Amino acid sequence: MVDKNQEGKKVLRLLLVDDEEGFVAVLAKRLARRKFDVTTANSGAEAIKILRSKDFDIAILDLKMEGLDGIEVLKVFKMMAPELPVIILTGHGCLASAADGEKYGAAHYISKPYDFNELIKKIHSTLGI
Repeated sequence: MVDKNQEGKKVLRLLLVDDEEGFVAVLAKRLARRKFDVTTANSGAEAIKILRSKDFDIAILDLKMEGLDGIEVLKVFKMMAPELPVIILTGHGCLASAADGEKYGAAHYISKPYDFNELIKKIHSTLGI
């Protein structure tokens, strides 16, 4: 069943994964104001556990995290939910990391510090809306 808001528009379910808790809290709040249903995870292992129990329209994933790094999480995501679009968001703006992400199925790559409006545009273009 498709979730809809009070205006009858589809509510987009977004999984936000980053080990910087403050960053996650701020970005999740900003995305919620744009009417996203945001679920957060502060580690790759937590994100995988969440993905096992809930469906999402899109994921935003940090590359550099303790434990499982973003590329490893991306690989697992693509095995579990191959249709799930993933945008990589990282403070380690390295072209090699971006290429790895795309190689394993990431839809886009955005460097921190990021432009929030650009992130929204990438989410919308990735989802075709």
